[in-house]
Amino acid sequence: MLYVQILINAGKKEILKITILCVGKIKESFYREAIGEYAKRLSRYCKLEIVEVADEKTPDKASAVVEEQIREREAYRLLAHLEERACVYTLEIQGKRYTSEGFAEAINQAGLSGQSHITFVIGGSLGLHEKVRKRSYQAVSFSDMTFPHQLMRVILCEQIYRAYRIMNGEPYHK
Repeated sequence: MLYVQILINAGKKEILKITILCVGKIKESFYREAIGEYAKRLSRYCKLEIVEVADEKTPDKASAVVEEQIREREAYRLLAHLEERACVYTLEIQGKRYTSEGFAEAINQAGLSGQSHITFVIGGSLGLHEKVRKRSYQAVSFSDMTFPHQLMRVILCEQIYRAYRIMNGEPYHK
């Protein structure tokens, strides 16, 4: 059984800060409501922050060069929001796959190793530029399938919530 270790800093309890850094805005209210619900649930476990950077419009039939330029412009926006000491995980199809318990263990280990801030990065429709990938501690994959970035935010929030329930030995995850 996993348990969250509360980090002690000068006699004060400090909870882990988790940032979801993503390209694009969510337009659909049902996605915003779902994310809001998980953010509310997570507030007892961690400090959740969602940071959106502007996406680039991709022209139809864009060349590989244009697509690379778009990824690079989005990368500069993302990198501007990455704190130097944050433990960064990028969400990528080719990343490491976790079970829910394994994902909980990864979050728990980050806290145990002295990390106070984890950032999950979700790219735009063309994925992430190499500059962002190089900043990542680890690439994480939720599936071989591609999901809309709006839905991926909901899935990520749910999995973070599930991880905290697992770490605290609370029912939910089965």
